[in-house]
Amino acid sequence: MTTPDIAARRALGACAALMVGALTLTACGGSAKADNDDGKGGKGSPKTSTAKIAISAKDGSTGASINATGVKVSDGKLTDVKMTVAGSGQTVPGAISGDGRSWKPKERLERGTKYQISATAKDGEGRTAAANSIFTTVTSANSFIGTYTPDSGTTVGVGMPVSFTFDKSITDKKAVQSHITVNTTSGQQVVGHWFGDRRLDFRPQEYWKAGSKVTMDIDLDGVQGAQGVYGVQKKTVSFTIGRSQVSTVDAHTQTMTVVRDGQTVKTVPISAGSPQHTTYNGQMVISEKFVQTRMNGSTVGFGGEYDIPDVPHAMRLTSSGTFIHGNYWYNKGNPPFGREGTSHGCVGLADVQGAQGATSAKWFFDNSLVGDVVIVKNSPDTTVAPDNGLNGWNMSWSAWTAGSAV
Repeated sequence: MTTPDIAARRALGACAALMVGALTLTACGGSAKADNDDGKGGKGSPKTSTAKIAISAKDGSTGASINATGVKVSDGKLTDVKMTVAGSGQTVPGAISGDGRSWKPKERLERGTKYQISATAKDGEGRTAAANSIFTTVTSANSFIGTYTPDSGTTVGVGMPVSFTFDKSITDKKAVQSHITVNTTSGQQVVGHWFGDRRLDFRPQEYWKAGSKVTMDIDLDGVQGAQGVYGVQKKTVSFTIGRSQVSTVDAHTQTMTVVRDGQTVKTVPISAGSPQHTTYNGQMVISEKFVQTRMNGSTVGFGGEYDIPDVPHAMRLTSSGTFIHGNYWYNKGNPPFGREGTSHGCVGLADVQGAQGATSAKWFFDNSLVGDVVIVKNSPDTTVAPDNGLNGWNMSWSAWTAGSAV
């Protein structure tokens, strides 16, 4: 039989249990009244922030982009973003956009590095939201980069192709090529051609139109180039095509005719390759210029036949070592220029030691651009290989387009 006192004590115990449950609920999930009551007896907006922060690199992820990693927010504005190198705490500089909606690093991230991002934002009511992520960027072993020419902002000759050399072999050539587009204001069709599995060049059917602008969009970030190997580059490169200059070397007459914008501007006596060391025929593009450079025969298969530390006004025509350059060591009593070929395959012009003076070589150097074309004809040698330097012009258009993966 239950007495009134016992019943009262049981009722108090039940109330206490309910209160404990309510307190437990508050501790875990917040006060239902505080979240939903606007203080005036009605329903109001929740007290949790409506700002939603998205960090592009997910927490714990590996293989994060070194270009596209950043922070965005919806229904709010970022108030603070801190990015550091995990472990060392080194700060990664970055900036919040003017509208407060995004943040990105000022510099491209390093490959194979662990980073941490902490971000806070506020919604329209001033309520704070926060997000964090610790992640690792794609490693060098699992990524590829293409070294390309020409550089952005340069002015080049009409023969200059766009040329990529990748640091890893590409097996999915279609995926890679389709994420590099090259366009020109001249309206010329530009097509890519693969030389092996690491080099991709682009050019139009004919030389670029003088004065045109060329834009290259590289969108390789995250593109799989081979099994487990992804691109990391994302940028736009623009360059300008200068005046048209095409110079023709006649190995039979030992002269060079310089034609600019369709007009002959100069005929220069030269000395091409000797009968023992002939010069390649074909269309060759100037790829590098050096006021002075060392030329050592042992680096191109000639043993110790020559080693000249200060060859003046040198311009590279092939990767195998063909240059058009100044020559100051010729026989002054019997100059070869315009008379006979005496070089080891290069095209020589009269010059003086120290690269000074009003010489033929200096004139040609000063009046040449990287990307200008030098054509050699009437040499007993073969035509230069299209991939020996930037010399794809020696390939027919049908053969060039056949080497495209898209």
